[in-house]
Amino acid sequence: MLDLLLISVVVLGIGGVLYSYALYPFVLFVVAAMAQAKRDAAFVFKKQDRRKTRAQAQDLPHVAIVISAFNEERHIVERIDNILGLDYPADKLHAYIGSDGSKDRTAELMARFDDPRLHALPFVENRGKANVLNDLVSRVQAPIVVFSDANTFFATDALRRLVEDFEDPKVGAVTGELRLNGSGGDNQDSLYWRIEQFLKFFEARLGGLLGANGAIYAIRRELWMPLEPDTICDDFCVAMNVAAAGYRVVYEPRAWANEDTPEHIGEEYRRRVRIGIGNFQALIRHPEYLLKTSAATAFAYLSHKVLRWIAPHLLIAALLASAILALDSWAWALFTALQILSYAAAAAALAATNRGVRLPKLIRLAAFLYALNQAFLVASFKYATKRYTGAWGRSSR
Repeated sequence: MLDLLLISVVVLGIGGVLYSYALYPFVLFVVAAMAQAKRDAAFVFKKQDRRKTRAQAQDLPHVAIVISAFNEERHIVERIDNILGLDYPADKLHAYIGSDGSKDRTAELMARFDDPRLHALPFVENRGKANVLNDLVSRVQAPIVVFSDANTFFATDALRRLVEDFEDPKVGAVTGELRLNGSGGDNQDSLYWRIEQFLKFFEARLGGLLGANGAIYAIRRELWMPLEPDTICDDFCVAMNVAAAGYRVVYEPRAWANEDTPEHIGEEYRRRVRIGIGNFQALIRHPEYLLKTSAATAFAYLSHKVLRWIAPHLLIAALLASAILALDSWAWALFTALQILSYAAAAAALAATNRGVRLPKLIRLAAFLYALNQAFLVASFKYATKRYTGAWGRSSR
């Protein structure tokens, strides 16, 4: 009986991880393609007609862009120029940018702009992004709120593309596409991001888009729910709150923005740990994301997010179960050894890349995935022991 229980732990642990990373994309592709095929033609024609009417009538809604910035002197001037240069009616565009207690010249550089569309708010205290977003959105009266980052740059027509989907009253949020400027370094986040974009595209087709891309997304102002002060993954929570309220979250790849990706895994690792803490916040604090969203959203949330967040825990459980079974079986001993060797090899690859050693792309990807899962493991510990804060530090992303 004990052996059966241990074997179940191994199968479910390793199987859950393999399903989320390898099998789920294929399942999603098939299910989404079947669902989309039934409505594709009529949907496309109706959507094109609506867009043509809007373009002719120039009936664009008032929009407010909201950005919380911390120590962004490197990007803030170019970012504000980017916003003010967007192809959108000047009388319908406002930007609310808050400096979250920046220690550099961010607030000073923001103050140099003299444009009625820009509302620059130099907050003295570093309160954390969620607090700043709550403050900024409370000042917005426009029906559409667009969220972004200080180091992200919109395509000229990005706003026009984002607002088109709001013609459908059932749409509550629209997320655009972030294009990462890839590097030649060891960080494989850009490759991982391309896979994520693939999943996002088909999850959107299925009607189960998860969260939003913090670099470029929009919601209806009426659906805004103030964030908990220590919230870390604000973009995910804002969009999932919209989904839990019964509205659709859609993906608009024609509305795009770009930003740089870090060259080295070490820098990306620190960001992933912080995001991981935010993931566990959302998982524990918001059961409605699984219980009150659509069946498609719940399916994607469990398959794409939850299983990945707990992947290192599943693998550790499988390893421990294998080790116990190995006490009485040479086959299980061999399987346990293979697991240990695989993790040790990935850890060695990560250590080598951190030292600047240039490795083949496939090995770099293995190192990146090892770092990603290590970050989730560390994040779960920090969340459980409350070793985190809502205030944030500067990174290249």
